[in-house]
Amino acid sequence: MIRLPIALSALALLAACGGSETDAPVLTQPVPAEAASDTAEALLLPLPNGTMAAISGREIATRIETLSDDIFEGRAPGTQAGEASARWIAAEMARIGLKPGAEDGSYLQPVDMVELTLDAENSGLSVSKGDVQTDMILGTDAVIWSKRQTETPLSFAGSEMVFVGYGVVAPEYDWDDYAGLDVAGKTVVILVNDPGYASPEEARFNGRAMTYYGRWTYKYEEAARQGAAAAIVIHETAPASYGWDVVANSWSGGQPDLVRPDAGKDRTLLEGWISNEMALNLFAQAGLDFQAMKLAAAMPGFTSQDMGELTASGTVTQKLKRLQSHNVVGVIPGNTRPDEYMLYVSHWDHIGKKSGDKTGAPGEDFYEDQIFNGAVDNASGSAATLEIAEAMMAEELDRSVLFVSVTLEESGLLGSAYYAENPTVPLNKIVAGVNIDAILPIGKTRDLVVVGYGASELEDRLKAIAENDGRTIVPDPTPEAGYFYRSDHVSFAKKGVPMLYADAGLDKIDGGVAAGRAFADVYTAQRYHKPADEYDASWDMSGMEQEVQTLFTLGRDIAASDDWPTWYKGNEFEAARTASLAAAD
Repeated sequence: MIRLPIALSALALLAACGGSETDAPVLTQPVPAEAASDTAEALLLPLPNGTMAAISGREIATRIETLSDDIFEGRAPGTQAGEASARWIAAEMARIGLKPGAEDGSYLQPVDMVELTLDAENSGLSVSKGDVQTDMILGTDAVIWSKRQTETPLSFAGSEMVFVGYGVVAPEYDWDDYAGLDVAGKTVVILVNDPGYASPEEARFNGRAMTYYGRWTYKYEEAARQGAAAAIVIHETAPASYGWDVVANSWSGGQPDLVRPDAGKDRTLLEGWISNEMALNLFAQAGLDFQAMKLAAAMPGFTSQDMGELTASGTVTQKLKRLQSHNVVGVIPGNTRPDEYMLYVSHWDHIGKKSGDKTGAPGEDFYEDQIFNGAVDNASGSAATLEIAEAMMAEELDRSVLFVSVTLEESGLLGSAYYAENPTVPLNKIVAGVNIDAILPIGKTRDLVVVGYGASELEDRLKAIAENDGRTIVPDPTPEAGYFYRSDHVSFAKKGVPMLYADAGLDKIDGGVAAGRAFADVYTAQRYHKPADEYDASWDMSGMEQEVQTLFTLGRDIAASDDWPTWYKGNEFEAARTASLAAAD
């Protein structure tokens, strides 16, 4: 990574956030990477004055390069280097001319959090059958943690194991995997994704498209509601949409969480994943045919299955650190209806840095460190929202435009969930929103992908803009991956705010769908949630510029209108919006 010059100090940062467009300080002496953790909030590089209002791929690239530099150490929430990246975004908002959008005239909304770090030497998971005990190798066979916010060791022993299929209770789909079960004190073993994935031809749930019931977050929450002692999800690459290395990387090291009123006492003692290989081993020990049980679990009327004589024992010992992170909020006030808002949201955080051996694609060495820079995920979205903000400053808008860069997305959309519970403007005054998360530098395409296609009237507006540029909008080609439920727009959608999540298409001008899919597949397999997600000066930024221009136009037109786009009739979030707007009357 190119070493970037850094601004003076925390005091200089505060001056930059409160100063004019011409007085943001820049220091020409670089801070060495090894000293980054000792520089507190001094890690800033406001872009030089003179950036232009027009959407520019070059400026987007510069911001991506900055935010994904090693100096920010992978932008982990609550760390000095990570929080410095949030302050860099705040300084950019100030330089561009946005007004502070948080309380007390600040750009920064405090988000109290804890970081729980597993003590692997004093933690473990094992399964016994009689006198035979299978001890799982953490990181290889299993990844475990607890959401209980305590340093007191948590343990259980001799817990009966129950295979509960997909672990779903969904009345609207007439589905209950826990029907007639008492799993109090037991260990539930769960398939990833939902029944629709296994039998899309039967049109169960939402067919190939993952519902919220397919998300790991839901599965652990439901297991806790059922009173289980432990909840274990079986990893399989296809239904999860990512490999075991992503699981091992994402759930190792410090695990952030919001401060919970009950300190997480309502969660199971242990949550975790086991590898597919370990699952096959355990099912064989239980005398169960794993493939047959998977098929049965996707059928209506599935009956959960005791796993014979198998019992689980586990211990989670962890260290707890209380920290504070920040959402970054800026606003461009509207001229005639400033109390109505067009929203842009993106997340600034990534996984941080980790210790241990290098990981990556077999036979390839993409990096020389263990910093998870997150250039695509999501320095790209953070850069895009800043670029849109700068372009919006040149417009005459009736409505206000709200920009929220949230923290803790990688930990389960926690920063956006916090904002949705503690909004800086009334949510029923947000007309519509756009989420920007992980734009691939794929080059220009003939299409534009809408994740969660068929949700709201925002798609009609997007279609008109795209068609004017000779492009088409298409549904997400991998709805089974559940991307609609894996990014921050969902936190706002749950509150009723109509949200759009669009991304680069795959039908490349140069090479067609085959070339586009190959590019996306390489990123997913070799760079997603790995240290290899780094900025590359050879990227073709033309497509990213194209996407950002389209999303800018969409928001500008809404901010300049008096329309209130809404969810399509029957959408799962329509009722929440109706109730929200009624409360405003």
